Amino acid sequence: MPTPDQKSPTKIIVATVVILATVAYLALTGVRDNKSYYVTIGELNAMGNKAYVRHLRVAGNVAPGSIHRVGTFVDFALLEQGRRLDVSYKGIEPPPDTFKDDAQALAVGTYGHDGVFHATQLQAKCASKYAPAAPAATPTSTATALPSAR
Repeated sequence: MPTPDQKSPTKIIVATVVILATVAYLALTGVRDNKSYYVTIGELNAMGNKAYVRHLRVAGNVAPGSIHRVGTFVDFALLEQGRRLDVSYKGIEPPPDTFKDDAQALAVGTYGHDGVFHATQLQAKCASKYAPAAPAATPTSTATALPSAR
């Protein structure tokens, strides 16, 4: 018979199971809440009601003349294969410096019932910055011979 100062192995096993179950639950819900699906604008339009409940990433080119800034908030439109998506960015940080007309942009957020993508993160890159450099011009004049050393 166990003495009063000895712990029952059943209590230790139950406590371990409760702790492991709690950690597993927190890990699963944390991953589910933080994952986001990458979709094109066409796929977003075809998702139906699933589009309203998922955290999504949508990419496209910023439509020229569509950028409207108010402080750190920005409303703009993304274009991708002839499709247009209105985006409202209300993040903590201001949009990056490379966020301009015709720049490639990636918006992370949720799609609203109002037909507007509500972004909380915004990434942009300037297409010309990542384009390959133009080939250097080759000189057309003939090279002059240097005197040989004796």
